[in-house]
Amino acid sequence: MTKKSSEMISSCETGIAKPSRLKSKKSAFYRHLGDFRWRGVRKEAYKSVDDSWSGVCRKVLIGSHGEDTNFHVRYFEISPGGYSSLETHQHEHVIICVKGEGIARTGKKKIKIGFMDTVFVAHYALHQLSNPFDGPFGFLCIVTARRDNPRIVRSKSSK
Repeated sequence: MTKKSSEMISSCETGIAKPSRLKSKKSAFYRHLGDFRWRGVRKEAYKSVDDSWSGVCRKVLIGSHGEDTNFHVRYFEISPGGYSSLETHQHEHVIICVKGEGIARTGKKKIKIGFMDTVFVAHYALHQLSNPFDGPFGFLCIVTARRDNPRIVRSKSSK
């Protein structure tokens, strides 16, 4: 805890926006129902159907239910043998593994990630997530609400 102006605040609270500046008009709660399902959150298509990805599902936790936020929080799950598109875009994002394990590619580097490992994907970084393992690979993805469309990169070695 950090002491500031005779009040105690946690170190996580320093630099937060004042309530009068927050855009959200309402708060929301989505109860976790187990097995990475949440009440009021539906499974969505990852992207339009094409051959740039396989075995990926998406659930938008924050960002498609009427919240007026500067960020979105999404849960993705990649089936064994599946992979996201190999892509690049202007916006940055954060990946936090919460289920199983997978491979995070950023640039030419591939890293095995597991529970609570966190990856920052920088502006325009070539990236892809894949699951060569036996169980599902699930991760939270935190991304800016306003973002550009990704540029899919076709590569024989993208998987």
